[in-house]
Amino acid sequence: MPDASPTKWHLAHTTWFFETFLLTEHLPGYTPFDTDFAYLFNSYYEAVGPRHARPARGLITRPSLQRVLDYRRHVDAAMARLVTAAGAEANERLAALITLGLNHEQQHQELLLMDIKHAFSCNPLYPAYQPVSPAALSSAAPLRWIDVAGGVRAIGHDGDGFAFDNEGPRHELLLQDFRIASRLVTNGEYLDFMRDGGYASPAFWFMDGIETARREGWHAPFYWREIDGAWFEFTLSGLRPLDPGLPVGHVSYYEAAAYAAWAGKRLATEAEWECAAATLPGDIERGANLLDSGRLHPAAAKTGGNRPAQMIGDLWEWTGSAYSNYPGFHVAAGAIGEYNGKFMANQIVLRGGCCVTPPGHIRITYRNFFYPHQRWMFSGIRLADDA
Repeated sequence: MPDASPTKWHLAHTTWFFETFLLTEHLPGYTPFDTDFAYLFNSYYEAVGPRHARPARGLITRPSLQRVLDYRRHVDAAMARLVTAAGAEANERLAALITLGLNHEQQHQELLLMDIKHAFSCNPLYPAYQPVSPAALSSAAPLRWIDVAGGVRAIGHDGDGFAFDNEGPRHELLLQDFRIASRLVTNGEYLDFMRDGGYASPAFWFMDGIETARREGWHAPFYWREIDGAWFEFTLSGLRPLDPGLPVGHVSYYEAAAYAAWAGKRLATEAEWECAAATLPGDIERGANLLDSGRLHPAAAKTGGNRPAQMIGDLWEWTGSAYSNYPGFHVAAGAIGEYNGKFMANQIVLRGGCCVTPPGHIRITYRNFFYPHQRWMFSGIRLADDA
């Protein structure tokens, strides 16, 4: 599909990033592995030059996988020479760019699994990326409401450790008191919305949302399949009977907002989400369902005490906030400035990471963003409400 990229492209593009932004500019005498790769594996950097169209990436059968792997080895070896030859002073200057490249590759580790899931879902045999034995149906913890105090609050990255440029500057804003749900919305709860005619009730939808749902024929989340009157869900472990206790995933912003309206609630703003997440213990990844859990699928919520559960991992959570710049944000000079800033229009912020997010890659200030109609990524719903 137009939004997805083949695995081979992810492998080559993350390599191209290091070659383009580090080796070509900072390693004297570096020879590119293949000059055609600058065109094939550029994602969206206009300042770097023209590129192969994203919707047609899946049509490129050459270079072969072996040649892409040779490309990675070539660039890895050159990066080792760069780090060795540069010296401590130069390496300090390059450290931020190298760290960005590593985090960029982690982003693609996540995207790669999302794209594999979509490709496998199009196969009528519903192959499993990671076969597992069928599990018993889950039981989610009862949904509770957690009060969060408003007032003048600070959000955004404070500059300690790595963050993407769109996570800052840290700034203050005024929040009203609000409540946030203790866990994500479940499959069973979303089924209630569907059975109540939620997809056919314009009162719950944005106009763009209901028109998109009608045009695309939406009547269930992206990977749900109705077979002989029973609901199933396609996962990275193949097609499974729908588990009502697991979080509902692969819904668009339009569906998330419609469900919230049907439930008489709303989605949290990204500032509300971050302030609620700030109540979590310091080690936010402890017990979180991220890539290293090996599940590759959201898990049922456990009791969270007086703090919201599932804020980190399981599913990226739609917020009610448009993706835009924070006060004081400035786009970096040069092509690297296109990394995030050029997308700050017509997209919606998601927070919290998901079950295929690499460990060490998520923060409560992390701002992901997708278009409101997109559903192929691991996206879910958490409700919020005024106090």
